[in-house]
Amino acid sequence: MPRRLIKRYLPQAKDVKKHPQLQIFGSRLRDPNLWHLNRYSVAGAAAWGFFVAFLPVPFQMLIAAMGALLFRINLPLSVAMVWISNPVTWVPLYLPAYKLGAIILGNSPSPPGKINLEWLLDHFGPLLLGCLIIGLLGAALSWMAVMGLWRHHVKKKWAERRRLRATRSRSKKRRKRQPERSLGNSE
Repeated sequence: MPRRLIKRYLPQAKDVKKHPQLQIFGSRLRDPNLWHLNRYSVAGAAAWGFFVAFLPVPFQMLIAAMGALLFRINLPLSVAMVWISNPVTWVPLYLPAYKLGAIILGNSPSPPGKINLEWLLDHFGPLLLGCLIIGLLGAALSWMAVMGLWRHHVKKKWAERRRLRATRSRSKKRRKRQPERSLGNSE
């Protein structure tokens, strides 16, 4: 994965460390592993953030940040991944999760006429089960996708470097084979 592209969109470590709501984590924010962009850190952050995004609970960003500290994965990316679920995407994400959970529990999924706190409390079991299943599957797929894309990108860069080295090597050999021409009058 292109590091420059990811770095362009992530906040600077110094800015995040100064954020007032993250001061509760204290010196743990100084761990360099939270800010590294390598394939394990990015894949772990993508997986953890995806999983937390499917938890139907408040304070998902805080949960993502605590998990990033615990697992020592990229903090900004894990928190950013949580925004997969937002007020615009709640229904498309959580309704299929609820239906999956209801089917697994043997209940018939009742279509919500109006989603309110009472409906949510009555159907929280199937919703949570479906969210956990989809969150785990999505986390595994996002881990594999990041690892595969990163590996593909590295292989592509290596092949490009190998091709450039071979081109340079051939041009050096050609220059050595050509006889040197003298610039003066020959006697």
